[in-house]
Amino acid sequence: MFLWLSAALVYCFLYVPLVIVVLFSFNDSRLNAEWVGFTWKWYGKLLHNREMLAAAMNSLVIATVSAGAATLLGTLAGIAMHHYRLRLLPLLVLAPIAMPEILMGVSLLVLFIMVNMTLGLVSVMLAHITFSIGFVALSVQARISSMDPALVEAARDLGASPWRCFREITLPLLMPGILAGGLMAFTLSIDDFVITFFTAGVGSSTLPLQIYSMVKIAVTPEVNAVSTLLMLLTLVVITVASRLSPTLFRAQ
Repeated sequence: MFLWLSAALVYCFLYVPLVIVVLFSFNDSRLNAEWVGFTWKWYGKLLHNREMLAAAMNSLVIATVSAGAATLLGTLAGIAMHHYRLRLLPLLVLAPIAMPEILMGVSLLVLFIMVNMTLGLVSVMLAHITFSIGFVALSVQARISSMDPALVEAARDLGASPWRCFREITLPLLMPGILAGGLMAFTLSIDDFVITFFTAGVGSSTLPLQIYSMVKIAVTPEVNAVSTLLMLLTLVVITVASRLSPTLFRAQ
């Protein structure tokens, strides 16, 4: 009984604030002090907020490109980690996952300055690719570890080339893990704030950065509305990823 009560208190602490954010996004008052009435107007205002729409478009472009690149590189890294038992390779691939975000953001900022790279969308994409590769690699490695190697061996015995074995056997079996890792990379990219804060330049504001700039002034229902939409998108992507590859979450 004590364990159930403790778990309930923990989940209330985690999710009650999220419920409040969603609830007050429909509040018919600019102040979040009390509930006045139900309205959709804050969502309508978002559609006419050019700065917010530009930030949302930047976030979608960055998340799509970085997730695609991280999926490709993470898939190769996951396969290499399974086939080649090198001690240094897992450390290099998984270090960005364990590294504090503020440390990674500062180190990437220093790197971009050293190579005289202008901060903007490209620098943010490179930063997001860097910390997303490890999550894709974990997903792919977990998936390939659960495969039966006899399938590939049987195909080779029947005369299939290594490339044909990979294309027609290994890749289809890895696809759920690859897609799940890609979706995870997408949602991590679109939600990221700390690393983006250090690597974004003028005119490359993303949705989390735009929300932060609005929160510094006041927490209005418009902020609650965009936070609700971002929360909904994240939940949808994570749900799809978990259904495609349950081993992703077990591996972590």
